[in-house]
Amino acid sequence: MVPIRQSLYQVGLFFVLSILSISILQARQNPSSERDTKTNPTAGRGTFNSSCAGCHGLDGTGSDKAVNISGSARVRHLSDAQLSSIISNGVPGTGMPAFRSLTARQVRAVVDYLRSLQGKAEGRVLPGDPKRGKEIFFGKGDCSACHTISGQGGFLGPDLTEHGATSSGDAIRDEIVRSPRVPSIGYRTAALTTESGERLEGLVRNEDNFSVQLQTKDGSFHFFKKTDLRSFDRQDGSLMPADYRNRLSESELNDLASYLMTTPSPNQAAPPRKKVDDDE
Repeated sequence: MVPIRQSLYQVGLFFVLSILSISILQARQNPSSERDTKTNPTAGRGTFNSSCAGCHGLDGTGSDKAVNISGSARVRHLSDAQLSSIISNGVPGTGMPAFRSLTARQVRAVVDYLRSLQGKAEGRVLPGDPKRGKEIFFGKGDCSACHTISGQGGFLGPDLTEHGATSSGDAIRDEIVRSPRVPSIGYRTAALTTESGERLEGLVRNEDNFSVQLQTKDGSFHFFKKTDLRSFDRQDGSLMPADYRNRLSESELNDLASYLMTTPSPNQAAPPRKKVDDDE
């Protein structure tokens, strides 16, 4: 009897050790979903693509239905808890619905995947001093004559509030000094003369075979029938100066790029929009 009991004991011990070994191996090969979402941010890609990409795009850069959530500085500065709450509860009064069918683990995975989309911007290194860059933007560089940052600046150029949110310092600096520059539709310039002899220059905002809408440097819009004009001449090139490489030093270009990379400041409300030549 003793040998039999001893054999049964040995068999039982072997069985328990085998089960334990298999469990440890499975744990190593298949870690928990919670750990997966932390070590592998792409674990939430499927949920993001099926629930979020329809409006925000596969890369999170937005569409005509929803805002940019991968490049937006405002979204980047939201905490994980805040993002999770938005996904689960939606945003009342907007097009953002509540995804209450998603589990807490799925929501966490989506947030981690969104952070991976934002990763390039989070890992950037500022090449200069953004405070000095702000002074250059509104001063020596005269960028604010045409461009707006957080509601302040001119009207003719694109709003640059989030232009550098996901760009590198090198990419922004190269764009500033690029020459020659071909303006996109909506930023092409023209000069016209009215029947009364008034001459206006600005951007062609809208045009068809019979009419043209021009925006001048003061931000005003002017609508004309082409038959009422003495002349209408399209101009080559861009309003963007082509001499920034000479106008600004390398250090100043780095400072300006750093300012564009850090706007808007987190949790800072944009001031009321006003023209740069407003003396009030």
